[in-house]
Amino acid sequence: MIIELRRIFESDDIKQEFAYEFDAGDELISTPIVVKGYVKNATGIVSISAEADFSVSTQCAKCAKDIRKKLNVAVDHFLIDELHDEDNDEYIVVEDMNLNLDDLVLEDIYLSLPTRFLCKNDCKGLCPYCGMDLNEGSCDCKKPIDPRMAALQALLSDDE
Repeated sequence: MIIELRRIFESDDIKQEFAYEFDAGDELISTPIVVKGYVKNATGIVSISAEADFSVSTQCAKCAKDIRKKLNVAVDHFLIDELHDEDNDEYIVVEDMNLNLDDLVLEDIYLSLPTRFLCKNDCKGLCPYCGMDLNEGSCDCKKPIDPRMAALQALLSDDE
């Protein structure tokens, strides 16, 4: 969605609301992204404030179960029409008075996603030897002995 901002920048105390949805075109984001918010000019300070609701479908990083999570990301930025300090990245520069809201929302979404998803916070994962899901119970596989500890293991078995 493209928002035309000329009227917002030229008028004080004006607010333009928006609500729409779009597809991310990404396998991770499994539902359309629903965006609701507004752009406003409050005494010469133009800002955008919105929320994006969507779901992700992926696999648990520990046990590989399919999971689907609903997420909400806040999109809050200050907008300016020109930047005097080139090193400043606190503002979104809108030189042509058109803001591509889809790109801005997607950038904020990708920056807020966790590096890995878990089916639950205390997921135990899979046994590295037999592959059993440790959330469903403990496995009975015999763990290999660390070769560095083999000499100690031999001493323990000789005492018995």
